[in-house]
Amino acid sequence: MSVKWEKLEGNEGVLTVEVDAEKVNKGLDAAFKKVVKNITLPGFRKGKVPRVLFEKRFGVEALYQDALDILLPEAYAKAVEEAGIEPVSMPEIDIEQMEKGKSLIFKAKVTVKPEVKLGQYKGLEVEKMDTTVTDEDVENELKRLQEDYAELVVKEDGTVENGDTVVIDFEGFVDGEPFEGGKAENYSLEIGSGTFIPGFEEQLVGMKAGEEKEIQVTFPDEYHAKQLAGKPATFKVKVHEVKAKQLPALDDEFAKDVDEEVETLDELKAKIRARLEEAKKNEAETALRNAVVEKAAANAEMDIPEVMIKNETDRMLREFDQRLQMQGLNLQLYYQFSGQDEASLREQMKEDAEKRVRAALTLEAIAKAENIEVTDEEVNKELEKMAEAYKLSVDKLKELLGSLDGVKEDLKWRKTVDFLVEHSKVAA
Repeated sequence: MSVKWEKLEGNEGVLTVEVDAEKVNKGLDAAFKKVVKNITLPGFRKGKVPRVLFEKRFGVEALYQDALDILLPEAYAKAVEEAGIEPVSMPEIDIEQMEKGKSLIFKAKVTVKPEVKLGQYKGLEVEKMDTTVTDEDVENELKRLQEDYAELVVKEDGTVENGDTVVIDFEGFVDGEPFEGGKAENYSLEIGSGTFIPGFEEQLVGMKAGEEKEIQVTFPDEYHAKQLAGKPATFKVKVHEVKAKQLPALDDEFAKDVDEEVETLDELKAKIRARLEEAKKNEAETALRNAVVEKAAANAEMDIPEVMIKNETDRMLREFDQRLQMQGLNLQLYYQFSGQDEASLREQMKEDAEKRVRAALTLEAIAKAENIEVTDEEVNKELEKMAEAYKLSVDKLKELLGSLDGVKEDLKWRKTVDFLVEHSKVAA
């Protein structure tokens, strides 16, 4: 097999590959064995038609596509390896010659990983985040716990206020007609949560249980349901119940309810302070690591292919969907609540996706420049940590992972970031 790589403008190039005739004929043989299983001709059982008769009846060309499906993946993979390139997109294949007894010639236009010209990445000046925990921080955390342990108490005669939870029936109309997803009964809504479209929750303030009202709102221009975007709507609303939050007293009993290991409010405050200090320490370390990577990436020069940004956006969208599912939601519900659609969410993610790609390419270039590698011992230690965290044996974890490439890559990036931090100038 012969391979020629021709670099084009930007990050694109063309592989010209020639597969020898003997390999092509073997591909045709394999294609015939696959195709003949479904062929029936008079005088022959299904799958038993001789090759000569098959080609006479259908032509050898009938095998070409199946043969290409067999030959191309292996030939392309070998060509990529031989050319020493790193494609970041699916190739555009153009078959120039495919004929029995002759070599297969094809061209593959591909986008490859860009070259990275590193700038300064040693001695980067970064600021260390303040990790001081104040009394105000502790009090704010106590207030948050108070909110978490608050009870909803029915307000018999009171009116709806911001922060209350109401139980309502509603039905929405656009141009006098009801629309899909615009109706619900006994729906619990916290006023001020921003769950509904702008203007809806605010107009419930002041209502009482048993009251009905027509609310006028306008759907946002970027609303996910295109047929509703930008349109005025009327919602008929009935309030069944109004509930207010009743906060527990901040005393020793509250402390024991929150944490079984403490006896007094002072002990709870001490634990909160220790937890906040640990959290701030971790936050500061993460911020420092992010800062050195961001600065090193900003100093590097590269022409990032659009397809790499798209692929990273796809990955971010999948990660976001998984997080939503862990909360019992999904993307469709998110679009409904937020008024966004997939296109606007992708656009929102695009800048971060580009930063991620730039950072990854920069770290890869630094690791190569500094000969940063991962040892088998480091991989084994990481597997032991992971196995302990997931309560699995190392062998079972390896079986589930299949390949250790991801583990090795993560370790390599971590070591590279460690290198950047060690060689940075940290200002307190």
